[in-house]
Amino acid sequence: MNKLLLFATSLISFTIPGNAADANLQQTPSETIQLTAAKDSSGKEVFIHDPKDGFKNLFESETAAGLNVHKLNPQAISFVQDYMEKHTDNLNKMKSWGKPYFDMMDGVLARHGLPKELKYLSVIESNLKSSAVSWAGAVGPWQFMPETARLMGLKVGRGKDERRDFTKSTYAAARYLTQLYGIYNDWLLVIAAYNGGPGNVNSAIRKSGSRNFWALQNYLPAESRMHVKKFIATHYIMEGEGGLTTLTKGETEKMMTATPTNAVVINDVESISVTGKYNSYVIAQSIGMDVTEFNRLNPAFDKQLSANGSYELKLPAEKITLFQANKPQILEQSIKVMLALSGR
Repeated sequence: MNKLLLFATSLISFTIPGNAADANLQQTPSETIQLTAAKDSSGKEVFIHDPKDGFKNLFESETAAGLNVHKLNPQAISFVQDYMEKHTDNLNKMKSWGKPYFDMMDGVLARHGLPKELKYLSVIESNLKSSAVSWAGAVGPWQFMPETARLMGLKVGRGKDERRDFTKSTYAAARYLTQLYGIYNDWLLVIAAYNGGPGNVNSAIRKSGSRNFWALQNYLPAESRMHVKKFIATHYIMEGEGGLTTLTKGETEKMMTATPTNAVVINDVESISVTGKYNSYVIAQSIGMDVTEFNRLNPAFDKQLSANGSYELKLPAEKITLFQANKPQILEQSIKVMLALSGR
């Protein structure tokens, strides 16, 4: 349930998918348990839970049968296993009756440049019900509190409550998720903040000295901590595997350092030296470049630029031109992100 108070920062209108370095990334145990390969009704090969085998190889990213498999952090595995055993049947039924809603959400999230898997946040928020009302007063499929709903452009009053409108509330959720990602650059922290508010996440970061969810989770309210794990478990049930939204940004960075098997080869690449408070996600969004390809050409951009004061930015030739033409606006938006991240 969503008990949100909007973090007092500049509202940033760009959209950003994610990754970056995380010095606090936890070590992975050597023992792993494996998912089983299978085919769904459409013939697509997926990885599913086989009860007799348990979970296998959920911890690291690898390519199997041509499919990128995103693995589960060991600190979540027991929770995810229990959750899958209890909820897989009901969520598989939801795939059918909820398809019209999911299709709509996919379109809205895509228009905002967000991962479509974020739609599963509405599943754990409300069980995909527009009539859902929490004890705290959050309403609708995305469980908005009145203040946050109004800040995200929804009308909330006695005569009309757009929090119950699937389409309008999804647009509002996309705007809010975009702004939260602009603050945290980490999907697990975004999901925690969506549930418990940015204030609780910021407090956990300060107390733990880490921006890694698995290191700071015990400083979060129990509900927000479980919310993140429910999202991860739901993602595994609905998708048959993990993804970018089930990883910390450090885990994402590790995954993306290896060139994916289906990566687009860019031949006409140019370099330009940059200095200043630029942000990788702002640059990628501003020049219309896929963030995965940006990070492949410019690994650890944010960390290296911060440490060295300059970076030899590599972009396709046409994107270099766009970057140079829009440098002032890109720098301004990047600084807004930096201020938001620092809490100023």
